[in-house]
Amino acid sequence: MENSVGIVSAQRATFDTPLTCSSGAVLPRYELVYETYGKLNGDKSNAILVCHALSGHHHVAGQYADDPKSTGWWDNMIGPGKPIDTEKFFVIGLNNLGGCHGSTGPSSIDPQTGKPYGASFPVVTVEDWVASQARLADMLGIEQFAAVVGGSLGGMQAMQWSLDFPERVRHVLAIATAPRLTTENIAFNDVARNAILTDPDFHGGNYYEHGVVPKRGLRLARMLGHITYLSDDAMADKFGRGLRSGKYNYGYDIEFEIESYLRYQGDKFAAYFDANTYLLMTKALDYFDPAHRHGDDLNKAFAAAQANFLVLSFTTDWRFSPERSRAIVKALLHNRLNVSYGEIASTHGHDSFLMPHAHYHALMRAYLERIAQEFSA
Repeated sequence: MENSVGIVSAQRATFDTPLTCSSGAVLPRYELVYETYGKLNGDKSNAILVCHALSGHHHVAGQYADDPKSTGWWDNMIGPGKPIDTEKFFVIGLNNLGGCHGSTGPSSIDPQTGKPYGASFPVVTVEDWVASQARLADMLGIEQFAAVVGGSLGGMQAMQWSLDFPERVRHVLAIATAPRLTTENIAFNDVARNAILTDPDFHGGNYYEHGVVPKRGLRLARMLGHITYLSDDAMADKFGRGLRSGKYNYGYDIEFEIESYLRYQGDKFAAYFDANTYLLMTKALDYFDPAHRHGDDLNKAFAAAQANFLVLSFTTDWRFSPERSRAIVKALLHNRLNVSYGEIASTHGHDSFLMPHAHYHALMRAYLERIAQEFSA
């Protein structure tokens, strides 16, 4: 693939120092799976951490040797000559705690019981993820990131880095994100979780022991979520009111093309993603609210931040609307921080941050080239 980082492989880091989660629960030991692209320079000043969104993982760019179709989820953004240029930056992607792509999560074996954690795995928050990511940075000898980058839930992690470790990040790129979820977003997440929780195969989260997977619930959760990631225009342009058979069949099976698409996406997702991880990730979204500890004052929440910021939003993203990004910008400006803001016209809804949109990529490239000048001068 053109300008690809090429063949990549995952690495595994083990941490024996207990991690106390926001809930008070303690993970005595855990592992994080991660990938790196590019080379770390002599003074380790060119490192970029990429934080993933709800269903993301560590495989951000490149392909695996045994599966040439396994392209990383942000491969259009990361690679030689791309906006996040691996000829200039050392890029790290990781699978968060609670994930289902190799890092310690509900499907991992609990060393104390010899069985999967299942329902006993602690609820984790964005703050917990950032704390674990900082330990990975320590292991790699990175005292300060040139930038922490993320879209959606990943953008929340990037912002949290600037609050919990203000001296360890020079730039934050927060894309298609929000300072907290709206009530409507929390409601969407609750409906999605209930689809899983009420699946007869869920077994209170311990379905591993029963040899089953709550596929029906996970399928419905993904179908609902996928609707919210797209814009009305995008769905209309791609599917319209197209009928699979060209006529009404007056029944409840698949008739419209959009129905076929959503069921396909739901089935595909349920085949590889863990239901307990989906519950954890959506709860982390719900709990993220830096202003909560500061009397609901976002200005005070960002008072600790020292980083420079690039905040980007997309016009048709109704789940993480431009208004939410502008609230972030306002709080940053209140604290006299350096902020660049872009509101990008796109038809792809929330998924826009994953797309190779020319204007979007040009903004990312320009900002990242400025960052590269800081350590190449």
